[in-house]
Amino acid sequence: MFKLTDRRALVVYINGNRVVRTLRHYGIVRYVSRRMHYVILYVNQDQIDQLKTKISHLRAVRAVEESARPDLDPTLTDLEMTGLYKIHDEDDK
Repeated sequence: MFKLTDRRALVVYINGNRVVRTLRHYGIVRYVSRRMHYVILYVNQDQIDQLKTKISHLRAVRAVEESARPDLDPTLTDLEMTGLYKIHDEDDK
């Protein structure tokens, strides 16, 4: 029977668009922003630490960040409690 593998998205900030072809060897490329120079790359959860270091050592890669989405509570409606959003004076409550 088919078994789902746990995956996580990596946001890879790149200097040039040529590295996108190389990133396909590490995972599934879901989105490429050619104007803002970043790539959304899905990799297996158990290999994320190894792949993050390998990808960050590539020549045209500026930074690699993990997606925070799997860590968030889907039932949470208040973003201020999570620390993702800070209320400013200009915001309406």
